[in-house]
Amino acid sequence: MLVAEAVADALAGLGADTVFGVVGSGNFHVTSGLTARGVRFVAARHECGAASMADGWARLAGKPGLLTVHQGPGLTNALTGITEAAKSRTPLLVLAADVAGAAVQSNFRIDVAAIAAAVGAVPERLHSAESAVTDVVRAYRTAARQRRTVLLAMPLDVQAARCEPADVPPEPVTWPPAPAPEAAAALAAALAAASRPVFVAGRGARVASARRDLEELADGCGALLATSAAAKGLFRGSPWDLDVSGGFASPVAAELIRGADLLVGWGCSLNMWTMRHGTLIGPGCQVVQVDDDPAALGAHRPVQLGIAGDVAVTARAVTAALRESRGSSPAGAGYRSPRTEQRIAGAARWRDVPYADESDGSRIDPRTLSIELDDLLPEDRTVAVDSGNFMGYPSMFLTVPDEQGFCFTQAYQSVGLGLGSAIGAAVARPDRLTVAALGDGGALMGVSELETVVRLGLPMVIVVYDDEAYGAEVHHFRPNGHPLDTVTFPPADIAQIGRGFGCDGLTVRKREDLAQVRSWLDGPRDRPLVIDAKVTSRRGSWWLEEAFRGH
Repeated sequence: MLVAEAVADALAGLGADTVFGVVGSGNFHVTSGLTARGVRFVAARHECGAASMADGWARLAGKPGLLTVHQGPGLTNALTGITEAAKSRTPLLVLAADVAGAAVQSNFRIDVAAIAAAVGAVPERLHSAESAVTDVVRAYRTAARQRRTVLLAMPLDVQAARCEPADVPPEPVTWPPAPAPEAAAALAAALAAASRPVFVAGRGARVASARRDLEELADGCGALLATSAAAKGLFRGSPWDLDVSGGFASPVAAELIRGADLLVGWGCSLNMWTMRHGTLIGPGCQVVQVDDDPAALGAHRPVQLGIAGDVAVTARAVTAALRESRGSSPAGAGYRSPRTEQRIAGAARWRDVPYADESDGSRIDPRTLSIELDDLLPEDRTVAVDSGNFMGYPSMFLTVPDEQGFCFTQAYQSVGLGLGSAIGAAVARPDRLTVAALGDGGALMGVSELETVVRLGLPMVIVVYDDEAYGAEVHHFRPNGHPLDTVTFPPADIAQIGRGFGCDGLTVRKREDLAQVRSWLDGPRDRPLVIDAKVTSRRGSWWLEEAFRGH
């Protein structure tokens, strides 16, 4: 059989069932081989969109995403989406066609391994016909086990060579890494001594499905619960949930986090965004970090205790150590009190924080828009958010049912990836209504993928926060009197653009216009809905002001 077919065989045998991409001559045979083996191929209109789709799909599907691209420009077109996935530690395997080794003068020749290394992906290669199955199995399992984005170069001459069929070797039995007993005991002692502990759970807690274990430990020591943006929704429904820590945090949540005397990051990098450039760590606060990657410990800020271990396994070990140290003594109240619970219930979420509505009849306040949509849209939803000045509004005003309901592609902070990641999320979770929240800049960057949404028949809601500008730049440079003609644009009828692709289109300028969303929800939902929300833009969003203060 051809190597391209053997690669497809191996991937199907490993459990791959969906692949995203754009097909050219270099990846035609391997993609056809995958579809012949029952793997669903989702065709995008641009490789960057395909990369974002595979990224969004992997975040919600719980296994590595697959991306297939043509040699040369197919890969470079996809590179921004691949970079986001690599920086987010998304398990993703990129099947990247490459020129033959002897084609040194090919116009398609690029240094694939150097590109992978440059963006933080793992470079791999089909080295020969004899090693091809071993190579692809190693690449796929690296993506799965290490939660890495792997770029597998597939030279055309190797793909076209013949090889003997080979079985996929069985997956070795492994267990999540456990913490050292003395490390678990040290954290238990710190929690027993703390008066105001706060847990901040990140992507590692989400991947480990650690909610129950973390809540049990928090109940035993009186800790309040928060997440990074990547794990939003993890503690949804808990009376001690502060929602997202960092620039997105409400004033009450930020105050309570800053008041901690012990802050524990669980699978969370504690970077400048999650800690507001360090301002959420109060004087004298002890910082502890738990991560299954030892290199992550203390990478962004000094910690007094770093524990290498899986989040869920470590939480269970610390709970046991805490109980053993206490014996029959009752658990302490920690940071929890009726007054604190009342404050969290009343103002930990942004929609409960009073504000002066700036809607003026021609433009709607993005807070009002988001709150109204939160009330209108079904609770069982997935929210995928692009980057830009607007992004805090859907991130914090649109609730999600759990941590699997939020797709946040912001590790690279690239504008234009939101629609693609939303498509991937919708393919992974067709049981939920997917809401793509975009700015007008990002929407128009990725507008070709509206055709993909329509072609796939995805009943998505695509909300465009349209301020007719690259809003972050407007609010960054306007206070100093800089001209803004390079970052502002004339009005665009994005609802009509959506209709041109086959979507239902709605322009929203005031609260009453949103009544048509209810009509769409009550109808057959046989076409996606594009909402062109003309939003007010008198000032930058609160999270952007925090970011600028940090700079």
